[in-house]
Amino acid sequence: MLEAFRMSGIPGLIAAAVTPRKPNEEIDVGAAFELLDFLSRAGVDGIALFTAIGEYPSLAAGERSRLLYLCVKRSRAPLFAGVGAATLDGSLSLARDARSAGAAGVLLPPPHFFRYEQDDIREFYLQFAAHFGSGAPIYIADTAEFTSAIDPETLRELLATGLFAGVADNVSEAACAIPELVRVRPDDASAVDARVLEFTAWTRRFPATIALKAALNVRGLKTGPFHVPLTAAKQRKLDEFRLWFQVLLAGLKKHSAHA
Repeated sequence: MLEAFRMSGIPGLIAAAVTPRKPNEEIDVGAAFELLDFLSRAGVDGIALFTAIGEYPSLAAGERSRLLYLCVKRSRAPLFAGVGAATLDGSLSLARDARSAGAAGVLLPPPHFFRYEQDDIREFYLQFAAHFGSGAPIYIADTAEFTSAIDPETLRELLATGLFAGVADNVSEAACAIPELVRVRPDDASAVDARVLEFTAWTRRFPATIALKAALNVRGLKTGPFHVPLTAAKQRKLDEFRLWFQVLLAGLKKHSAHA
């Protein structure tokens, strides 16, 4: 699912990015750079790599650390690193690499694959903070669609410790593909929200990331193959989405020309 994060203490829009892949499944660094440039030109205040939208469970830790290091050097916007893993040690290793690379902060979801109770989740975060120390702010990522959910009371208890900089909240599924609609002037908000909501509704008709990648492809950005095949019916629906998105982009260009 496409996300934009608004984080406590960080003003503005933080857009989650997909992770472009080559046909052989290797990370496409050149395409990742092009996406960073696109989002930076659009005026986002930061970019988050390796969130659920970045399909982090399918990436090796070494791939993630290498791409983050390169992207921090490339990006004109601050980069936040998702450090989700199946284990505490895995998340700590990724977070230390992110700190060394110069990430603006780390986004920490609960460990994936297994389901955990609230006391397990609480201890996971406390142990992470104790072992990680300082050097990069830690943001709690509540990714209930992909990992164990964090109850509000657990969040309050964790934030009350002062060990965490805030919570990364799901705000929009559109920020990576149509950042110009997420960053709006207040007088445009009502009109733009309808288009963002319609875009998000389209994305939910397909497995996560597929409509987002298709939208980026329409914009001339490479994302690589989909992570799962589509049925013939969903492929036809995706063709409909591409046509709808082309019309949306034409409207955006027209509006920009008259602005």
